[in-house]
Amino acid sequence: MLFRDSAAAVVVRRLDGSLGLHLTEQFVRTHGYRPGPSEIRSWDRSLPALTDALLDAGLGQVEMLIEFGLPLTSKRADVVLAGVHPRTRAPSYVVVELKQWSKAHPDEDDGPALCRVEGHYRRPVLNPIEQVRGYCDYLVAFNGALAQHPERIAGAAYLHNAKELDVAGLDQVALNERGQMFTADRRGEFLTYLKSKLAPESGADAADQLLAAKAQPSKQLISVAAEEVREREQFVLLDEQRVAYQHVLKAVQRAHEADHKEVVVITGGPGTGKSVIALSVLGELYRRGVPALHATGSQSFTKTMRKVAGARKREVQNLFKYFNSFMAAKPNSLDVLVCDEAHRIRETSANRYTSAALRTGRRQIDELIDVARVPVFLLDQHQVVRPGEMGTVEEIKTAAAARNLRCREVRLDSQFRCGGSDAYLRWVVRLLGLENGGPVGWEPDGRMQLRIADSPDELETLLQDRRSKGYGARISAGFCWKWSDAKPGEPLPADVQIHGWARPWNLKGERSIMGAPPAALWATDPAGFGQVGCVYTAQGFEYDWSGVILGPDLVWRGDQWVVDRTASKDPAFKKSTPDDDVALLIRNTYKVLLTRGMVGTVIYSTDAETRAKLRELVEAEASVSEPVA
Repeated sequence: MLFRDSAAAVVVRRLDGSLGLHLTEQFVRTHGYRPGPSEIRSWDRSLPALTDALLDAGLGQVEMLIEFGLPLTSKRADVVLAGVHPRTRAPSYVVVELKQWSKAHPDEDDGPALCRVEGHYRRPVLNPIEQVRGYCDYLVAFNGALAQHPERIAGAAYLHNAKELDVAGLDQVALNERGQMFTADRRGEFLTYLKSKLAPESGADAADQLLAAKAQPSKQLISVAAEEVREREQFVLLDEQRVAYQHVLKAVQRAHEADHKEVVVITGGPGTGKSVIALSVLGELYRRGVPALHATGSQSFTKTMRKVAGARKREVQNLFKYFNSFMAAKPNSLDVLVCDEAHRIRETSANRYTSAALRTGRRQIDELIDVARVPVFLLDQHQVVRPGEMGTVEEIKTAAAARNLRCREVRLDSQFRCGGSDAYLRWVVRLLGLENGGPVGWEPDGRMQLRIADSPDELETLLQDRRSKGYGARISAGFCWKWSDAKPGEPLPADVQIHGWARPWNLKGERSIMGAPPAALWATDPAGFGQVGCVYTAQGFEYDWSGVILGPDLVWRGDQWVVDRTASKDPAFKKSTPDDDVALLIRNTYKVLLTRGMVGTVIYSTDAETRAKLRELVEAEASVSEPVA
């Protein structure tokens, strides 16, 4: 949240010129960069429209929570109004989505759930009624003050520059308590609506309750996979997530109605909800009886989905495949193929076990596009961590164009991992030199906790403490130690050895040994805490607390990172792999490891100079000994 005060006080701030300055300063502090012109413009033009309406309705004492951050995500509602309900006398909240649009209409292809806005966006965006409804639903799911009292929240989109005729059709979507829309020529109705939800008295106590409420932990992808696929949607999809979801379902509808084929690409960084969208789409298609499969290049992810989502139904297990499962498949034999983690697509599906009859030299991307009427690719190009992985937007678009297929791209910006902390993700990217400007100091933002450990024992002790408080935790490391095979009946080989501290890697195989889970379940089985995970078992998963060991393959020297490829034991790096490629892949590896935590991350480097640099960047705010709320 960028600012909180009564509507009357916000008006005073606006009139003396300090409101915009304060919002900008708070935005920079929270997100680590300056707001864009459109953001500032919306504060200058839309907030006055709302505050004037509140004063005209006699609601000057209602609390305004401006740019209210949704729990465990970087998404923000424009304004949450907090007050007292005029009839029940209970706390009452209204989420208001403000739009400067003058003209908008439902998208011709995707219907009223998405809309086209004249003069604003080139692509369709989510209908504001659906947008505000999603915010309300999300708050009910994740804010403790509302979880037990869902009737206390309502939502409305206020298009203060638009007339009813200029946005005709947007209200074709279902309207309910959490999804209403008002325009400039219905301002009187908007005032009546506000007065029906909020009494003309102070909303400070209601705001306190909302802000003090416990944020419920994010529903982890794996733990609800079975219900998601078999029964009903467990996740609330927001904004561009809903746009992506809607694009896929409409593409499937077009494929059915007109013998049509098209490609959908969904891109986004860690935690933007790609796998949640994939699972939501698969669940909806499964319930409709539409032939569809889920595929990844990750053995860990696919095996975990088979085990958890298909625990009671064999047919559900069969929904989860690998990218190389379609070498002999007939064209368009599926309606939909959802390719999750598509950045792991390889040049060809053939390997040393492939029969001669299937060694055609055909590209894997071509197999995936050809097998389905609607192939869907979800990817993050910055998570490529192995030589030979070549899943990029450009490759997919080129392959689609070669077949004269329409290719639609949806970009996901908001992220739900790392406590929804944009600041932390930007800090990681800057730290590793994956974005220009060099490392910057960490400024705690109240969403993500960051600690630096001085030894692996200290790192493990802190994580054990978090586990004792009910959090999940894992330790992962760069691939800088040999990885021996575990033998049944014998202790796991303690390959990761650092100054007297020694722990085993996660298992390689598909069987549990000495109580340790198989490799595919390391990230999700509580017994995985006893071993150190590598990027190949951590990628695609999340846990509450993440302990990351930076090995000698990436060290800080003077004023820059130095990559030592000789310190890496990763067998994927061949002598023929160029140094620049290895350097990028190692940095990408640590980006993956550093973005697995939902609540906090603890970092330890085996190198003293690197630890000193990390300590300098994180400073006293993140000392290991600091108590955690």
